[in-house]
Amino acid sequence: MPIQIDEAGLEVQAKELVDRVMADKASDDDVALVKKQLGRFPRGMVAVGARCVCGRPLAVVTRPVLPDGTPFPTTCYLTSPEATKAVSRVEADGSMQHYTDLVQHDETIHAQYERAHRLYLAFRHDLATRLGDSEEHIAGTSAGGMPVRVKCLHALVAQTLVMGEGVNPIGDMVMKRIAGEFDPKVCRCTTELD
Repeated sequence: MPIQIDEAGLEVQAKELVDRVMADKASDDDVALVKKQLGRFPRGMVAVGARCVCGRPLAVVTRPVLPDGTPFPTTCYLTSPEATKAVSRVEADGSMQHYTDLVQHDETIHAQYERAHRLYLAFRHDLATRLGDSEEHIAGTSAGGMPVRVKCLHALVAQTLVMGEGVNPIGDMVMKRIAGEFDPKVCRCTTELD
């Protein structure tokens, strides 16, 4: 049975999400801290999409076209070293095949994952429109392997952090699984503040 998705509802939700995210535009201090978290300059960072309870960035929102003109479909980008390490352990233990099997064989998960993909595209489109960026080079491409497989849990967890629980079922599952190591409501940040 084809998946029925309310596209107009997605556009409204995406606009509201972009409104919320752009209200927390990246400050110079945010960029400096994310640079420390990543060990490199955060190219194209426009906003902090999710923060730890202590205020440090956990995930950022990146523009669809980087300053040098490079297409960049990963709009929600995980920056927290603690989250990245915890998610990397899940990826390394072979769980991605299990999550892909869920996406491909569980109708409910498949429908939710397809909706998460569509919301990601609508979110990026609204962001691109506001920033004057082109998306033609990444049309139809979201992140993390959506909508048909699980390729990058970091991207899916970033979507959960930026857009909230209940948006991406795989991101939600991974967040529950790593709660003992990473939880945005419990500060375990190790990146030094200046």
